[in-house]
Amino acid sequence: MFPREFHRESRREFRREWFINCPRGLESLLLEELQSLGAEALRETVAGVYAGGDLVFAYRVCLWSRLANRVLLPLGKFDVSGADDLYAAVHSVDWRHHIDPANAMAVDFHGQSEAIRHTKFGAQRVKDAIVDRLQADCGARPDVDPRHALARVNAHLARGRLALSLDLAGGSLHRRGYRVAMVPAPLKENLAAALLVRAGWPAIAERGGALIDPLCGSGTLLIEGAMMAADIAPGLLRRRFGFEQWPQHDQGLWAGLRDEAARRREQGLARNLPEIRGYDKDTRAVEAADANIAAAGLEKVVRVSAKPLTALKRPTHRVVGKGLLISNPPYGERWGDMEALRPLYRELGDIARREFPGWLLAVFTGNPELGQELRLRSDRKYKLFNGTIPAQLLLFSLRDAPPAETVTDTGPAPLSEGAEMFANRLRKNSRKLQSWLKRSGVTCYRLYDNDMPEYAVAVDIYGEAIHVQEYAPPATVDASAARRRLSEIRQALHHLYPASRERIVFKERRPQKGDDQYRPLGTASPGHGFVVREGAARLEVNLRDYLDTGLFLDHRPVRQMLHDMARGKRFLNLFCYTAAATVHAALGGAETSLSLDMSNTYLEWARRNFDLNRLDTRRHRLLRADCLEWLAQGEGQGEYDLIFLDPPTFSNSRKMEGVLDIQRDHPRLIRDAMAMLAPGGTLVFSNNFRRFRMDDGITGDFHVEDITARTIPPDFSRNPKIHNCWLIRASGSG
Repeated sequence: MFPREFHRESRREFRREWFINCPRGLESLLLEELQSLGAEALRETVAGVYAGGDLVFAYRVCLWSRLANRVLLPLGKFDVSGADDLYAAVHSVDWRHHIDPANAMAVDFHGQSEAIRHTKFGAQRVKDAIVDRLQADCGARPDVDPRHALARVNAHLARGRLALSLDLAGGSLHRRGYRVAMVPAPLKENLAAALLVRAGWPAIAERGGALIDPLCGSGTLLIEGAMMAADIAPGLLRRRFGFEQWPQHDQGLWAGLRDEAARRREQGLARNLPEIRGYDKDTRAVEAADANIAAAGLEKVVRVSAKPLTALKRPTHRVVGKGLLISNPPYGERWGDMEALRPLYRELGDIARREFPGWLLAVFTGNPELGQELRLRSDRKYKLFNGTIPAQLLLFSLRDAPPAETVTDTGPAPLSEGAEMFANRLRKNSRKLQSWLKRSGVTCYRLYDNDMPEYAVAVDIYGEAIHVQEYAPPATVDASAARRRLSEIRQALHHLYPASRERIVFKERRPQKGDDQYRPLGTASPGHGFVVREGAARLEVNLRDYLDTGLFLDHRPVRQMLHDMARGKRFLNLFCYTAAATVHAALGGAETSLSLDMSNTYLEWARRNFDLNRLDTRRHRLLRADCLEWLAQGEGQGEYDLIFLDPPTFSNSRKMEGVLDIQRDHPRLIRDAMAMLAPGGTLVFSNNFRRFRMDDGITGDFHVEDITARTIPPDFSRNPKIHNCWLIRASGSG
């Protein structure tokens, strides 16, 4: 470890093995880039490269890397078996060499173990150890500011091993500093740069070829392309780097590197640069691109204008040799958007073939099936990731070709073998449920739930509408095979339910964090909601705009049970979601009710459900509150005869004071809820944590009855761990 005070020459000789990480799929490109920046002893690994080098090298990567995310200075690796080991390992580092207590700091924690199951808890323990050690060594504690801190510590826990590093740049290097305006789903800057490198843009630009993006969005590909052509360091516009507050920072060294980059930028912009143009039919996208181009200082190099794809023509001046036509067209992150996007891909392929012979076409898509709609044969394909989405960069050498043959519509194509197999399973499940559906009158139910591991989806029927959720496939599943199976699922559903073709909604179900569960998946539209019947209740569902639909189908028997128990009772619904359970309790004769949730989105939804069922809002109230905090305050103790407590498994919403972990926190939650019960009252407690275990103290202090088995409806019989449910009463109650 270096002493706190040392000579500048020793800083120049500061040599380490750095870890430079990047998006998956860019590792080999990053290795080549690091070689050009003077790296030694390169070693490629998943999502990054280990590279030996001095402080000059590390600064050059921060300033010049077009592909890297972070430059990490490893501080040590430690075996940790629990939270105390984690604290001790971090506390053992002499943090005076890396963090000035006068400045703010932040911790980025990744990974988990049996003892450390949530990243927020892991980050908290790392932070505690750092500030305690600095307090002991320096007599001062740094502030913690995850949003603005430049001093960032990176902690990665995997298989009981903690890797601790300092993030030299203080945040991801893809944030260049020019993106001042955005459109939905923008490409990250370093991914855009990688696409251009893979497509051969640096060599094309050197020969004077043009760069055209016909669907330019906020202009990221164009700006990155211009920076390459003009030899502009991508980090030159960045206002701050973490190392500027690092105790071992060499300001003179850094200033010299920045001055050199500024001179190269000036010389590059003075050259005769190639034509770089972008188009988009959305004027808002063009305005955003213009703002970003201006922020990058490239107004004289990059030009954008509002133009539909159908009007695209090859430029006829200043173009020497072949150019690059590059595009990142939408590919329907929502699975159901695919049909609407097919014509766009066909048009792009037709225009590229007709207007740009001799050019290169590069298309980046997360949907190989849509890529086939280009009707061109690719020369090369590169597997990449757009965030967590597997994607491909398709490269085409455009040649003169006759127009594509006219395709005659001969009616629906026969189902593929896989689609027929999936359709047969849906038919079988439908037959099995038919008699129950007729007896019960249920119109919203689960038809299929991951019955066959090859087809990892859940299919739910909502009257005439169909909701399909794809479970994110494990990393071991080939992405192209997963896409093919999704296409087979779509074929089977369209074949079996032709009348519902326009009302089939497809989503990928991903783990949610913080407030994500409350946010729309796209642009939420009130018109996407519709009303379904469940027993006597009328309830609004929305299949398109949110991950969940507003109605948990597996809780149907629980809601009916609450309806039957509620007559003459005072009902309390905690974590009420859209208050479907309250509607059932009120229709069952509940005298009064109070429903709590901290989401305005859900409470507005609940209010609409109340209106649909003409509930008197003077008797049936809605309250926006953090349920944990409200229960802890103890207001309303002994006031409720029937309580429904159905908390999430985990929540770290910014609206909450703390973090909810249902396994850890359920004893406190249940005890606080039991305090709200009137004598003889009942608490219905439910959760959907599959490995949940009821606390022995709760079973010892109260009368606890596990009713899970009888609350699993027939349509969820294949998935008996979908939820857990108990009746809890005071000891001695019947």
